[in-house]
Amino acid sequence: MKRNYHTHTFRCGHASGTEREYIEKAIAEGLEVLGFSDHVPMVLPDGRESGFRCPTRLLPDYIKTLSELREEYKGRIQILIGFEAEYYPECFERMLKMLSEYDYDYLIMGQHFVNNEVGEVYNSHPFTDEAKLKRYVDQVLEGARTGKFSYVAHPDVIGYFGEPEIYDLYMRRLCTELKALGIPVEFNLLGFEEKRIYPSERFFKIVAEVGNEVIVGCDAHGVAKVADKDILRAAYAELAGYGITPITELKLRSPYPDKGE
Repeated sequence: MKRNYHTHTFRCGHASGTEREYIEKAIAEGLEVLGFSDHVPMVLPDGRESGFRCPTRLLPDYIKTLSELREEYKGRIQILIGFEAEYYPECFERMLKMLSEYDYDYLIMGQHFVNNEVGEVYNSHPFTDEAKLKRYVDQVLEGARTGKFSYVAHPDVIGYFGEPEIYDLYMRRLCTELKALGIPVEFNLLGFEEKRIYPSERFFKIVAEVGNEVIVGCDAHGVAKVADKDILRAAYAELAGYGITPITELKLRSPYPDKGE
């Protein structure tokens, strides 16, 4: 691994370690690019801040700290500043406007809830309702069509355990349309190591058949998880079993192309 675009910080409330520690670990492991993508602050339609993200009050410090470290480590490693964000239709434009005040590089989509989160259950919780699976796929694709996201993180986070044919129908549609949009899907190392429901064998068989671009993301919530060689070896072996060779460099999409960024 030479590039990782999926790294969190302590500000989200469920990660540990300092940015400097992550960077030093990345250098030690031979990375050329380390992208930070902490969970973006999100004000929900009912006015509450979502509870598993960087709070709005810590956003300036996130940008300032990483901007200073980017300059300090220039020539040793490239530091990118990004965010992992859901596509919530009622919140998205307000979120983009808030972030437009800052200098950052990219967004990745990690769709942990459907609709606009309020009153919803985390997507990985098991369910059998076809309507929720459809909402998930519709919402991810609607977000992908905005052109703001550089890739989709853990696209197989959805915990649908109903009819296999229904899963195949919707997830094949997801993969087919993401491929047409040129948006890669992630093989998530956090889920892989912790044996979560993702990365999903049934999903990556579809990915292999459709021919999506796949990127490996550390989803590091701790310093030791940055480019861990043992995890990487096992992950690449798993992908090879599906006949998938992951891409090694991501084409970043500017969330503000009209600004010429």
